[in-house]
Amino acid sequence: MDEQALLGLNPNADADFRQRALAVFEQLKISQDAWQVCAEALAQSIYSDDHIKFFCFQVLEHQVKFKYPELTEVQQQLIRETLVTWLQAQMLNPQPEKTFIRNKAAQVFALLFVTEYLTKWPKFFFDILSVVDLNPRGVDMYLRILMAVDAELVDRDVVHTSEEARRNTLLKDTMREQCIPSLVESWYQILQNYQYNNSELTCQCLEVVGAYVSWIDLSLIANERFINILLGHMSVEVLREEACDCLFEIVNKGMDPIDKTKLVESLCQVLQSAGLFSIDQEDDVDFLARFSKLVNGMGQALIASWTKLIKNGDMKSAQDTLQAIEAKVSLMLQLLIHEDDDISSNIIGFCYDYLHILKQLSALSDQQKANVEAIMLAVMKKLTYDEEYNFENEGEDEAMFVEYRKQLKLLLDRLAQVSPELLLASVRRVFNTTLQNWQTTRFMEVEVAIRLLYMLAEALPVSHGAHFSGDVTKATALQDMMRTLVTSGVSAYQHTSVTLEFFETVVRYEKFFAVEPQHIPVVLMAFLDHRGLRHTSPKVRSRTAYLFSRFVKSLNKQMNPFIEDVLNRIQDLLELSPPENGYQALLSSDDQLFIYETAGVLIVNSEYSAERKQALMRNLLTPLMEKFKVLLEKLMMAQDEDRQMALADCLNHAVGFASRTSKAFSNKQTVKQCGCSEVYLDCLQTFLPALSCPLQKEVLRSGVRTFLHRMIICLEEEVLPFIPSASEHMLKDCEAKDLQEFIPLINQITAKFKTQVSPFLQQMFMPLLHAIFEVLLLPAEENDQSAALEKQMLRRSYFAFLQTVTGSGMSEVIANQGNSFQCVSGAENVERVLFTVIQGAVDYPDPIAQKTCFIILSKLVELWGGKDGPVGFADFVYKHIVPACFLAPLKQTFDLADAQTVLALSECAVTLKTIHLKRGPECIQYLQQEYLPSLQVAPEIIQEFCQALQQPDAKVFKNYLKV
Repeated sequence: MDEQALLGLNPNADADFRQRALAVFEQLKISQDAWQVCAEALAQSIYSDDHIKFFCFQVLEHQVKFKYPELTEVQQQLIRETLVTWLQAQMLNPQPEKTFIRNKAAQVFALLFVTEYLTKWPKFFFDILSVVDLNPRGVDMYLRILMAVDAELVDRDVVHTSEEARRNTLLKDTMREQCIPSLVESWYQILQNYQYNNSELTCQCLEVVGAYVSWIDLSLIANERFINILLGHMSVEVLREEACDCLFEIVNKGMDPIDKTKLVESLCQVLQSAGLFSIDQEDDVDFLARFSKLVNGMGQALIASWTKLIKNGDMKSAQDTLQAIEAKVSLMLQLLIHEDDDISSNIIGFCYDYLHILKQLSALSDQQKANVEAIMLAVMKKLTYDEEYNFENEGEDEAMFVEYRKQLKLLLDRLAQVSPELLLASVRRVFNTTLQNWQTTRFMEVEVAIRLLYMLAEALPVSHGAHFSGDVTKATALQDMMRTLVTSGVSAYQHTSVTLEFFETVVRYEKFFAVEPQHIPVVLMAFLDHRGLRHTSPKVRSRTAYLFSRFVKSLNKQMNPFIEDVLNRIQDLLELSPPENGYQALLSSDDQLFIYETAGVLIVNSEYSAERKQALMRNLLTPLMEKFKVLLEKLMMAQDEDRQMALADCLNHAVGFASRTSKAFSNKQTVKQCGCSEVYLDCLQTFLPALSCPLQKEVLRSGVRTFLHRMIICLEEEVLPFIPSASEHMLKDCEAKDLQEFIPLINQITAKFKTQVSPFLQQMFMPLLHAIFEVLLLPAEENDQSAALEKQMLRRSYFAFLQTVTGSGMSEVIANQGNSFQCVSGAENVERVLFTVIQGAVDYPDPIAQKTCFIILSKLVELWGGKDGPVGFADFVYKHIVPACFLAPLKQTFDLADAQTVLALSECAVTLKTIHLKRGPECIQYLQQEYLPSLQVAPEIIQEFCQALQQPDAKVFKNYLKV
């Protein structure tokens, strides 16, 4: 081997050496016999460098995985002998190999096992066992090989082909017959020999037992001698975590429900008598987390048995199993309430399933009611933040607690299904006690009290948030708690978690303010002062901006008395902060969007006259327009690129804010009815000049384009005079992305105004197409994926534009671009457009675009394909559209396993049906006598095809074409 190149295998080698090593690896993989050099190197321990040894195993792995059938008998024998020789050497080496080499060797053994066990090497495990005997290094390799074999056969994360799945089933069946009892015996011997003097091997062996127990005969493991040895390990500190996991796998094994109950019960008795149920005396949290998982497995196994027994109608056994479940509840509660969240989290599944059983019972015993209450108290306690939680800089621990809280929420929802009255009473008690003394209570307790009230909204579901009507008891309780929340003054609590929970809850129960509107001013003030939008924490200000907008929207009519006061108070929050003043605004521009929307909603939904609404909207938008003009002038003169970017962003925000205010309008409250058209037209006139600014084009165009989209919806035809000049500016020196985003704007105008914009479309049709083709024809580097994707997206947008034009009944826009279909050599305008559609249907392997192209073609045939269509179009149909319908599906890239391609084929069928519909027998005659014979199609197939095409039901032909 190339010794120099092998130096590059070391991860610390420089790039050139690494490159050379890779090249050698590729070379050895392709070479017929180079692997033999690696085999020899391993068998004779030629190299001491770990990375070279690993590399040799990789080459062998490639050989066994991909080239094995090509090898001769002798070569296959050589691989077997190499591995066995290497294994023998392990027991004599002064130092064990590194773990990564042992793992790779085990993988190669496992691959060879999968390939040879059923045919050439049925004594695979016996040969390995005879080599390793009870030598610790040999046993280590044997156990690693067993784990690698299990991974090959049953690993759920590996996707196997159906052929591999069949092979794996056969391998497992053969192993069960021929060697599993001997393997199990070897495991027992290993556990017995090493349990006191080699904890590492013992743990490895327990892991093997746990892995294999899922697919071997359980009686081989779940018997007295094995269980006794496992239980013995439960009291050995270094072994008990692995023993726990092994017992969990045994309990998890699918089996008859009565047998499962017996197995779990006998296990529990032994564990209990060994003192393992005394949780409070155990301080090893890692072990308790595994133990909690085991108890969870036992609990869920018993519940699964109960469910099956009930289904089978065996009530006596079901009752016995239910008693066994009930007996575990106190242990479950101890684990659920444990201060370590991992321990608690591991038992939640059992707890959840237990509540599901209670939900199904017709009546609960006193003990069961007590259990429900205990679970409820545990959930309330565990929902509480601890002192260490970092609210300002949330990291991984915080994220894990948030996830854990979500699990607890599911428990709370399930509790509500079992006993809604009890849940409501418990929350009410905790809530009232806490809020009576909130000034002297720790933040986490205040937060959780409000959080519980918030969670009730989902736990006790009602339609459309109508919590304050219907069931009187519930409505009264929730109303009392909400009244306490808003009148207690708790919104002033000096902790962000409490402040946020207050606002979240107020918005969650907005219907409360329809019942007791007298509390609205208090809550509005909380939103508007230092508790909300002016809080010291940016996180609180940001979230409050969103919640405030939701609050105002939901209260709609109740806001009338406060509109002008609120608008005055938020004035400073609406200011556009230009980049040069260095002033740190209270809200980010994203947060300000919500404030602008809120201002819009207040004005539009008010009971003021149209004149007053117009005046208020002008007050809101005029400062933006004035700032915009000043900033645009500054941008035109700015030299420094960073300053240009900052100014362009600021201009973009101004346009975005104006756009956002228009979201307040609706079909009931249009811009016209509110008298606000003039204000928005002024905005348009202010913003459009930005389109001709040569600097920061992408940012500015994007903002103005979004504003135009909004105005087309809000101003309707009043926007039309602005469209031609805006379009002209947007088409100047634009790139693929600009065009791609501009076309939806034209589509929106076309679909909305149809014939009203026909003259405009006819005028800008060719300039738009020229701009598109110019970009599409730009040369791009062969491997430039992003450029290729941009072109593909632009092509799709272009076809979508043609589809919108033809679909809106405006084919004259295309027709009037030139009048003759016959002068194909000139291929001007109309022909050029149509040829691009034919090309899109056939040449590009993009089924989404192909589908659109066939929709366009069938629409054009429908409009122009009759006897009175444009001169020469019928010729075009036969020369180009008909062939396209055959050439597209015949392409190798046309993959019917892809859903989009199936849709494209369906539209292709529609096109052919439309041609037949418009041209009648002439079309059939052309297919039968000219076109299909030219493709060398057999006469009987031609006959069959034409018959299917003539069927009145379009589905018949679509299905025929697919087959």
